[in-house]
Amino acid sequence: MPNTTTYDVCLVGSGAGAGPVAYTLSKAGFKVLILEKGPWIKTENFTKDEITAVRRSVYTPNLKDEPQVIEAQNDKGEWVAKSNYETGNDFWNGNCVGGSSNFMSGYFHRLKPTDFKLLSQYGPIEGANIVDWPINYDDLEPYYAKVESLVGVSGKVVPHRFQEARSTADFPYPPLQENIISQWIDDAANQLEVDVIPIPRAILSKPKKDRNACYYSNFCGSYGCSSDAKGSSRAALLNEAINTGYCTIIPNAKVYHLETDGQGRIQTAHYYDANDSKQQVSATIFVVAAQAIETARLLLMSKNPEFPNGLANNQGQVGKNLIFSAGGVGSGQFFYDDLEPQQATALKQPGVFVNRSLYQWYEIDDAAFNQPIKGGTVDFLFEHANAISRLMRQKYNEDGTLLFGPALKQRAKEYFTKQRQLKFEVFADWLPNDNCFVTLDPEVTDKWNDPVARIRVGYHKHDLKVGRFLAKKAETILETMGAKNIQSSVSGNPPSNLVAGGCRFGQDPKTSVLNKDCQSHEVDNLFITDASFMPTGGSVTYTWTIYANAFRVADIVLKKLKSQSFL
Repeated sequence: MPNTTTYDVCLVGSGAGAGPVAYTLSKAGFKVLILEKGPWIKTENFTKDEITAVRRSVYTPNLKDEPQVIEAQNDKGEWVAKSNYETGNDFWNGNCVGGSSNFMSGYFHRLKPTDFKLLSQYGPIEGANIVDWPINYDDLEPYYAKVESLVGVSGKVVPHRFQEARSTADFPYPPLQENIISQWIDDAANQLEVDVIPIPRAILSKPKKDRNACYYSNFCGSYGCSSDAKGSSRAALLNEAINTGYCTIIPNAKVYHLETDGQGRIQTAHYYDANDSKQQVSATIFVVAAQAIETARLLLMSKNPEFPNGLANNQGQVGKNLIFSAGGVGSGQFFYDDLEPQQATALKQPGVFVNRSLYQWYEIDDAAFNQPIKGGTVDFLFEHANAISRLMRQKYNEDGTLLFGPALKQRAKEYFTKQRQLKFEVFADWLPNDNCFVTLDPEVTDKWNDPVARIRVGYHKHDLKVGRFLAKKAETILETMGAKNIQSSVSGNPPSNLVAGGCRFGQDPKTSVLNKDCQSHEVDNLFITDASFMPTGGSVTYTWTIYANAFRVADIVLKKLKSQSFL
């Protein structure tokens, strides 16, 4: 590929929203440049060390250098803003080539047709900015199928009451190996006559080209995959894009301004390189996929006379309607002494998966609500294998006093050798509202003296009602299985790894940032392909939908490049 600073497409970010675009366009022979703020960590450099992967800012920015300001309500209902350099609570995810797709657990659920029509299907909810999507399930279905093949999804299609239409009969890779507890969940569900289905995973059960199959390390979520079985953007798409000779990745490149030409088009991306020197690059089309919060922040920082409130923000919509995933968590314990010896031995088997999801209440028609409403899913999984984190949770007595010495040792021994904990995670729609958004903080800056993201994390009370309903249903599964010490917690605290919205797409430029093609209403050579485009999030994890939509948009950009409509 010729040495040039002018590209057909410049991508900001390299995760699930960027990989499909880079893959599609480079395969077609167009010159693609990826500017990634984080380092380029190769497969052989990922480690299963808990201190490195989880307890230190190795894969995410150091909060001293790159803080965020989180704005939440206190007990008096007042909004209080604190830098996460002080609190340690942040919304950074996967700051490296491949983004947070490197560290996902790979739970892959498609959105359902009703997710695209939340307003027309269920009606308005006071205080929630619910809208229908400008596309429908059928528009994304071919791309969901494409992700299954290219990224690699393992599983088994099992009919259930909310099964979406498919263009393929089954997943291209067989299910991953499962623990005996998966059968126990199935048995409990059958007894209760509710739908529990196997969870498809973006983890290879068989090798695919240069990627190895899963070797069941017992350390998956929050860890980079040292076999490349996990369907990260880096392993599944970017490596192949680079092999075309048409894709260039510049790591440690922090984009801080997108410059327009005075006629409403971006002409230059300005960034700091690994030496903190200012650089710039030109391209025909710019695609931003920096994750929802940072995408909104970049647009808001890119002010100029054409866009005094930030790029593509003359209607004041950038950063608005940020969404997360509503719900909560729960758990129950299975003590080995309560089981037959062969059952206990099978339950202890590490590494193999649970892979079960409760689908009975994706739509809720229950007396607890006045009318049918959108519900959600519950995914079952084992407690994470992280030993330090598990031990830390054992250090307090029931009255809150500190446990230490021989008593702590004895409790730790029993916890690690006498039982196994089954958890569940509840996923429901986080209703977009006027108190969940991104702005620029007026005082706090990062190490480059750029304003940091200020994130208000207000939630809608409806989310809690749905979450608690689903959690109780999941508890019933655990009770039927014979679990002990069953508990759950549902709150309005947003999960840091499930962030979307902020640049929603729609038909009306006054209420959306992007059109149905994820192209800016105001800047015709700007596309956004991370989760920012989502006006509502559905009741499942986002990654599969991000991948699918990015492939959809990649085809749109490809047609425009072939027709030279931007020249």
